[in-house]
Amino acid sequence: MGIQISLPMMAFLVFMTGFAGFVDSAAGGGGLISLPAYLFAGLPPHYTYATNKFSAACGTTFATASFFKNGAMNLKVGILAAIGSFAGSALGAHIVLMLSDEVLQMMMFIILPIAAVVILWRRNLPDENRDDGTLNLKKALLALGIGLGIGLYDGMVGPGTGTFAIIAFTSLMGFDLRTANGNAKVLNLASNYASLFTYLSSGLVVFPVGIPCAISNIVGNIIGSHFALRKGAKFIRPMMLVVLVLLLGKLITDML
Repeated sequence: MGIQISLPMMAFLVFMTGFAGFVDSAAGGGGLISLPAYLFAGLPPHYTYATNKFSAACGTTFATASFFKNGAMNLKVGILAAIGSFAGSALGAHIVLMLSDEVLQMMMFIILPIAAVVILWRRNLPDENRDDGTLNLKKALLALGIGLGIGLYDGMVGPGTGTFAIIAFTSLMGFDLRTANGNAKVLNLASNYASLFTYLSSGLVVFPVGIPCAISNIVGNIIGSHFALRKGAKFIRPMMLVVLVLLLGKLITDML
């Protein structure tokens, strides 16, 4: 499919995907910025999903590396969640390919209000680490379940995935915000690549658009990770509220 985007619109996309990378690395939810930006630029929904996954996967790779380098994750839990999210996201992406553009847009309109309520309800997350450092069968299954559920959501919808993962890791597994964010990065990395492989096999990634946006997203993720790792909860919690505002703003725009 030949998709032509003007230079000013391309500059807009590069800026927005860079900002999305910054937000995503700090608190998740970068897709709330990048998905509407791709749609606004004129990419059809399926191409938007695919190209967004390409740029997001590139950026998340660098953010995950930053958190790993700084020891800001529970690697065992993160890997188990990643296994679940890879399977869930691959399934979700295959479902997306079977849906029409109209159904995809309707699905976003129905699911995003629910996402907004969940994030609003859990906006004041605890920052103490209540995890005892052990990994038993119950925790392993919980990590797999979190990954599977959030991965399925990421493959089918996407926006807010990292934020939901942070909420799950703090609320259900007792991690502090910094470690939960690191675990979420591993989960999100796996889900991004699972969806991306599916979209690549279908030829839906628009590389002339996706490559510049991926570079911008990488830069945004690196900067956002730096702030999140240095500032911790003092930076992550406000950024999660920013994500909430963006999500609600998108919902209001969709209803107009």
